[in-house]
Amino acid sequence: MKRRSVLAGTAVAIAATTLEAGPAATAATAAAGTAPDAVTVLPSDPRYADLVIGNNSRWVARPDSVRLVRTTEQVVRAVQEAVDGNKRISVRSGGHCYADFVFNPEVRVVIDTSLLDTVGYDEDLKAFEVGAGSTLLHVYDSLFKGWGVTIPGGMCYSVGAGGHISGGGYGMLSRRHGLTVDHLYAVEVVVVDANGKARSVVATCEADDPNRDLWWAHTGGGGGNFGVITRYWFRSPGATGTDPSLLLPKPPKEVLVSAFALPWSELDKGSFVSLVQKFGAWHEKNGSADSSAASLCSFLMMNHKANGSIGLLTQIDATVPDAEKVLDDFLTEVTSSLSDAAVRPMSEPVGELGALPDLFTPQHLPWLHSVKLLGTSNPTLTNPTLRGHHKSAYLRKNVTEAQAVAMYRHLTRTDHENPASMVVLLSYGGKINTVGSGDTASAQRDSVFKGLFQSFWSSAVDDDANIGWTRDVYGEVFSASGGYPVPGAATDGCYINYPDADITDTKVNTTGVPWYTLYYKGNYPRLQRIKAAYDPRNTFRHSQSITLPDQT
Repeated sequence: MKRRSVLAGTAVAIAATTLEAGPAATAATAAAGTAPDAVTVLPSDPRYADLVIGNNSRWVARPDSVRLVRTTEQVVRAVQEAVDGNKRISVRSGGHCYADFVFNPEVRVVIDTSLLDTVGYDEDLKAFEVGAGSTLLHVYDSLFKGWGVTIPGGMCYSVGAGGHISGGGYGMLSRRHGLTVDHLYAVEVVVVDANGKARSVVATCEADDPNRDLWWAHTGGGGGNFGVITRYWFRSPGATGTDPSLLLPKPPKEVLVSAFALPWSELDKGSFVSLVQKFGAWHEKNGSADSSAASLCSFLMMNHKANGSIGLLTQIDATVPDAEKVLDDFLTEVTSSLSDAAVRPMSEPVGELGALPDLFTPQHLPWLHSVKLLGTSNPTLTNPTLRGHHKSAYLRKNVTEAQAVAMYRHLTRTDHENPASMVVLLSYGGKINTVGSGDTASAQRDSVFKGLFQSFWSSAVDDDANIGWTRDVYGEVFSASGGYPVPGAATDGCYINYPDADITDTKVNTTGVPWYTLYYKGNYPRLQRIKAAYDPRNTFRHSQSITLPDQT
């Protein structure tokens, strides 16, 4: 290996100089005007329309410019110019924010980091460097092919690392290996001080690092709060030595993947409620890191009846003892109240996934093959017309019968018939829950599964119907606590990477519990103090950003 082996990306020499010279030199170089300029896209540019809208087409911006950056120095310059011009900044990596954090009418400059897409190994830090603009599939492909390692991130292939990691990040390997931030060693962020001076800061998890708080804030504090993230470095806790292949988790050599559909025609209220509760009960029993099923991850995807079916996608490390039996036991237990006729190949789209009929009989697949198959089998990632409304929940205990009945009621409503309205229950727990609530900014560390309530549609004329349906099902499921999963014995708040556009509205969130408590729980005051230290002018803000201590 050379000092910095980079598999993909651009301007490697400049990036290396940034790290070696340090933040002060970076800022000085930028101020001297020696760094090459970022690409500036103005409204007249043919690229503009593609760069002012993200995955959720409800949110569109009309900034004065979009700055496409390739180096940390370019980010420093772009931020400085915006600050000097008193222009509101927002930051985009992959463009998958569910809410209006990036694209909104107040934004005048969008800093787009999608070209910061390097993935490599840094011998000085003995950690893997990942550019903030790298998409998840690019990260997995590069780390695995280059060194046989990975990070336990999300399934959606085109999500950018910048926002995904900073919000905590989890996926199909997280029950076995924890959250992505549990392997975060360092982060580089371009911040703005009280005098309006932009500079880059590298913050590590080392106990003697004066910037350690800034590292901690990016272990679940969410994107767009403290500055512009330019790159991350990953190394698992306790990993030592100089062999890169031993510094991050190794993914399974092979996985066993199952997917099948459950037609609504074969489900009544009783069998539906039983299915949902058996899914939750299994996760309650198998939520610990030492469970023999800790490497199993499943998604119960319950589309509205108009879709025709609901579905169950499950993956397990095929190399663990009795993997086939563990998978079979899980599938048998969850579907035990259903007839054989109720289990069919997934020949049509279910959840956010396209058809996967070949997985009706569980298939043994090389790990990277499975990542590509499942990650790219997602029509919602490739349809640029889709609008969406989303809500989330951490669940410490199984849902009650009343909650499952509420799901059934709204999923079978005849006054709303959108096949892409859904409730998804997702595996959680395992290794995730071995980390303390305050050890990272990701505070929810004892849930066993999660809920995602959402609707997708294409026309603005259908906004009210779909937003209303999502509010209705979510509000009824959590009606006992004011319509949101307030932290308590059974629920534990909401996931910042699934931001909810309603959460700050006290007419919708009637819990009396502040939105920031639902996302961050007791970690919020510390996040505010870090905000005051690194963004005292509140340069980086959005509709749900962390506030300065005197603005709560």
